[in-house]
Amino acid sequence: MRLAFMGSPDFAVPALRALHAAGHDIAAVYCQPPRPSGRGQAVRPCPVQAAAESLSLPVRTPPRLRKDQTEHAAFAALGLDAAVVCAYGLILPAPMLAAPRRGCLNIHASLLPRWRGAAPIQAAILAGDAETGITVMQMEEGLDTGPMLLREAVPITPATDATALHDALAALGARLILRALDEPIAPVPQPDAGATYAPKLTREDGQIDWTHSAAALDRRVRALNPWPGTFSRLGGEPLKILSARSESGTGPPGTALDDALLLACGSGALRLTRVQAPGRAAMEAAAFLRGRPVPAGTVLG
Repeated sequence: MRLAFMGSPDFAVPALRALHAAGHDIAAVYCQPPRPSGRGQAVRPCPVQAAAESLSLPVRTPPRLRKDQTEHAAFAALGLDAAVVCAYGLILPAPMLAAPRRGCLNIHASLLPRWRGAAPIQAAILAGDAETGITVMQMEEGLDTGPMLLREAVPITPATDATALHDALAALGARLILRALDEPIAPVPQPDAGATYAPKLTREDGQIDWTHSAAALDRRVRALNPWPGTFSRLGGEPLKILSARSESGTGPPGTALDDALLLACGSGALRLTRVQAPGRAAMEAAAFLRGRPVPAGTVLG
């Protein structure tokens, strides 16, 4: 089948590789333009572009699409059977949605209609959902509102973090998109009931509010690492919280209840198990405390 693939982050790479390995004719790969990244702010291609180039696939990186009629015409001229979209980062205008013979299929990281939007993986963990999954849907102009072709669930356990869930869903998405292209599947309209929205995350979302429950903060740490990350302030400096677990304990929120980074929350307490101070490597709590004691009674803000 003649396809375009449209995606940008690591999450989309397994699907691109699976389509290529299955022998589909990938006429073009669309992704976000190279941007500065990393500590040195060197300009680097996104993971999908790097993967596409390693597979000798043609890459297009338009900075915008909505009003670019030249880009619309170029897309239509590809003569596509379908386009596969996975975390691309740009909204496809109506002329591009209509151009492929079978339309545009989206790999979305939730069980739609729950968690439409930009951050469904994190939202599912934050909300304490027991499961999430992948939905392959037929795209339309609404945000993640198109009819569904395939859905498959993945459990979320009390230990599931965003990294593990991301990798499991990326692999599942790669498997389901092959089925969606190869099997005759009748689209099922999404119900309006139960629709929720997962907005784009910002760095401010990682600020720990110690008045929340320990269970909620445990989910926040698991949901928001590695990005945007969670943090509190120790002695006026940000302290990244890379992993933690909820325990019993009571006290004023944000107050250390022992000498081993057990912090009181609105209800219960949160044990910090892996942290990172500014300019330092990430380390286990015990190693951090050998160089920076945090005695009981210390308040984090």
